[in-house]
Amino acid sequence: MNKKFKIPFALAVLAVALAGCSSNKPKVEKIKPNPLPKLVQSKSLQQTFVQHVSATNKKDPLRLQMAVDNGNMFFVDPDKNTVEAYQGNQRLWSTRIAKKGSLSAGAVAGNGIVVVGNQKGELIALDQAKGTILWTNELSGSLITPSHIQLGRVITVTNDGNVYAHDAVSGQQLWTYRLPHVQLSLRGQATPVVLDPNTVLIATANAYVYGIDVVSGVPRLQRRVSVAEGRTDIQRINDIDGDPVMMGQFLVTTSYQGQVTVTDLQQQQVVWSDDASSNKRPEVTQDAVYITTTDGKIIAYGLLTGEKLWENDQLLHRNLSNPVLLGSDLVVGDYEGALSLLDSSTGKIVGRSATKGEVTSLRVVNNQLYVSTQKGALSVWQNR
Repeated sequence: MNKKFKIPFALAVLAVALAGCSSNKPKVEKIKPNPLPKLVQSKSLQQTFVQHVSATNKKDPLRLQMAVDNGNMFFVDPDKNTVEAYQGNQRLWSTRIAKKGSLSAGAVAGNGIVVVGNQKGELIALDQAKGTILWTNELSGSLITPSHIQLGRVITVTNDGNVYAHDAVSGQQLWTYRLPHVQLSLRGQATPVVLDPNTVLIATANAYVYGIDVVSGVPRLQRRVSVAEGRTDIQRINDIDGDPVMMGQFLVTTSYQGQVTVTDLQQQQVVWSDDASSNKRPEVTQDAVYITTTDGKIIAYGLLTGEKLWENDQLLHRNLSNPVLLGSDLVVGDYEGALSLLDSSTGKIVGRSATKGEVTSLRVVNNQLYVSTQKGALSVWQNR
């Protein structure tokens, strides 16, 4: 029986560093994170909401992101096994899920439902208004990343490489698609995203992206977007764990030990590619691509040219989150919970705020910054 071995990101970094050492007792040099730079004058963000849920295992960070729909927020508490809904600071409902396995995938909301998943592969849909459980389904593998809702379908990728589509109303399974087997990869999975109104885009651990028809499950696109080099299997790990981003006809991807790549899907050709290891979602505008690398650099590229617009290395080895744009500022979080604000045109750090715990996910919805941390601090921020 083929098995797919998933290794935590931190262990993968250590293994890559040690690969090729000939000594029986290699000396591991501990890399110290850069201290936060001092700011003379700085901006800060205003926190408008905070709720604390259970912390997640540091060795197995999960993307327990908040979902936002119809002005309401939805999130899970992995230890209590509850799903909660808030409108502003008012809790609307809290529903406990029977504990077959701890809730392990962040919530996604749409079509009047909230969808969550657990470590045992159970997919659960709840009514947005009341919090009642509408349907559940047992899938083939654990769920470690949020599902995706499109055209009345709930699209879910399991940790064993299967893609499922369920009817959002009834929960009926409509189709499955088996992704290629990868023997060794990081423990992580990109969330499915919209490729076009009828197609969902799935990024995988073999550095390919697949476009699948949402209604029929028929594959419409298959393309490799990154290549890794190395002498060992660990050095050749080339996962796409950060969500791909579509900007018009351009697909932007990042990969671990690979490249940041912009592909013109209309012309079916790579526009540009640059060596940069990242396991986070890029931030993309009509003019620029922003990434955080695994060693803590923040880099801005021209979307169409690939020209490096700026690079900031002041936050090296601080285990940066994905970057997001909040107004004209680029925001990144780090392992201490610091939220650094950078001028998006120059890369200069211009401000800072702080939350509690390592930042695992940033999102911006309607000019609001949604922050999730490993210690379970879920918060919402806005510009002052």
